[in-house]
Amino acid sequence: MIQSEPYTNRTKWRLKNGEKLSAGWVQLCSPIAAEIMAQAGYDILVIDLEHAPMEPSTLYPILQAVQAYECMPMIRAPWNDFVSIKRILDCGAMALHIPYINTKEEAIAAVRACKYQPEGIRGIAGSPRACGFGRNRFHYLQRSNNEVLIMLAIETPEGLANLDEIMDVEGVDGIFIGPMDYSTSKGYFANPKAPEAQADFRIIEEKVRKHGNMLLGTVAGSVAEAKTLYDRGYSYVIFGGDVNSLVYDAFKRIDDFNALNINSK
Repeated sequence: MIQSEPYTNRTKWRLKNGEKLSAGWVQLCSPIAAEIMAQAGYDILVIDLEHAPMEPSTLYPILQAVQAYECMPMIRAPWNDFVSIKRILDCGAMALHIPYINTKEEAIAAVRACKYQPEGIRGIAGSPRACGFGRNRFHYLQRSNNEVLIMLAIETPEGLANLDEIMDVEGVDGIFIGPMDYSTSKGYFANPKAPEAQADFRIIEEKVRKHGNMLLGTVAGSVAEAKTLYDRGYSYVIFGGDVNSLVYDAFKRIDDFNALNINSK
């Protein structure tokens, strides 16, 4: 989320202060769809550069479309790669979701990619959108390390085995449970409802709770399912998206039309 000076990421601090926020996917590569979702009132929009066919050039107008609303774009990076992350941040993103973190070393690399020296290795440029095209470069450069939100995705049993060390890495703000990938990597293909996967999710939840001021996020299939997760301590839950909203509405309307049996009369 692009902020006016002094680049305070208000949504990050709302989460850190214990608020439970709504979240939705943005996967259609459409600024119009993203703007509609932001206008609807989502607190967080997770813009998917991992599975959707997006590049920074596609991300750019989506960030512009969302900027007018009290909604934080969180970018799911394509991978834990410092070049990709640098380009995403230079577009103006103030929150990163970094997939498939399995070890402390990978967590350190993710954090270092998001931060300028001395905490990290992010390259400095004064002209990108993130720093107001040069107009606010020093305000941004001074505040970015503290204001960018870093969420790391745990998607394998290996990630769970190393979770305590991962959370101990300075600069990690929270943990995201990726239920589909996690259940698959555990041997239950695309079945996050498997009792064995659910048991691991409860272990992750407990570890995050015990760690202190660590955020916790995941995805749910409905608002009702999200409510149970919020009650279990999740900070934000992704329970909607531009793709499933369009699919649901399009198929529902055609089903309603077909039920009229207009051509049979």
